[in-house]
Amino acid sequence: MAIFTTFIPVCPNECLCLSQTQVLCNSGGLVEIPLKDFPATVEHLSLTRNNFPVIRSDSFSGLRHLRKLSLDGNNISLIKPFAFRGLPRLRDLSIQHTPLKTVSPFAFAGLQNITSIYLSYNKIKTVEGYAFAGTTNLKLLVLTHNPLTVLESNAFTGITEVDRIVLPSGIKVLEPDCFNGLDTLGHMQLAFMDLRSLKRGIFRGLTNVKYLSIQESDLGNIDGDAFDDMTYIKSLNFLNNKIDSIQWLNWTWEQHIGHVRFQGNHILEIPSPDSLLVEVERLTVISNHFPCDCHIHSLLGGPLANGSILNFISKNYCISPLEVNGMYMNNIDIESIGRCEEVTKENLEAAPDSRNVAGRLDNLCNYLNLLLYILKLLKIT
Repeated sequence: MAIFTTFIPVCPNECLCLSQTQVLCNSGGLVEIPLKDFPATVEHLSLTRNNFPVIRSDSFSGLRHLRKLSLDGNNISLIKPFAFRGLPRLRDLSIQHTPLKTVSPFAFAGLQNITSIYLSYNKIKTVEGYAFAGTTNLKLLVLTHNPLTVLESNAFTGITEVDRIVLPSGIKVLEPDCFNGLDTLGHMQLAFMDLRSLKRGIFRGLTNVKYLSIQESDLGNIDGDAFDDMTYIKSLNFLNNKIDSIQWLNWTWEQHIGHVRFQGNHILEIPSPDSLLVEVERLTVISNHFPCDCHIHSLLGGPLANGSILNFISKNYCISPLEVNGMYMNNIDIESIGRCEEVTKENLEAAPDSRNVAGRLDNLCNYLNLLLYILKLLKIT
């Protein structure tokens, strides 16, 4: 006699198991992750709009077939180290619309085969060092729509083959080595930042970059050391930034920098030509605003003019003095502008006369003081 048994799939009460590979636990009021109740064969797991405050270490351990995981809309404020360990097949992870403020060290460590992580629309202010350690196959990291202000040193260490990192606007601090470890980077855009300066070592470790754009930002003072050890970059772009000054640049042939595009920037102080070494395959400098003061001759004789003064002055503008603000450089009489060394010489030659005038004024003041003193004595007597 044959005995027939009915297979009853494992499924949490708050969830809907569409199959042994797809489980939906959306708006289920869960405060803990019911790991033991999930079918071990699940591949797509959605846990959106629940009330998980913490994703603990090894929260999903054992779900070795899991490929896609969504934790959007939860009350997540902390992701502990190695929270997603034990998920060798996980490809897509989404944690969005949560109150998460900090991406802690090793939060995503161990996700060796992850390809996409979405962290948009959270409250993230800080990405701490080694948060993504071990995510060697990550291709896309999205951090848009976060109040992110600080990228700490080694924030992206371990992401060695990423194609694209999408960061939010408003970053105020880029610590040295914050991009260290990004051995291969396809595309990264840094926009609407508010920095005091680009300091030494910020871009150290970017060793194979296809496209890096720094744009629509207040960059403060640019220190040439910021680009140390950045190598094999195909396209480096500075677009529509406000730059107080460029202390110096040292881009050498050994760095293998392809196309540098310097466009639409407002530079408040012209760098000294001997502080600029620009050895790149291609340089484009257009639609920028430079001071048209006595330093303009140094600018036109320096590497930013790219060997063609006529082309440079026909495609860039004056930012100062006020009376020429917004004018193309080729519309002003550059030859009538004195060179800074000449102005300095004139000031030095004028200095003795200035001292004589000051001395005569001092003598006159002393004479008047003496006269007043005599008048007081006469009044007393």
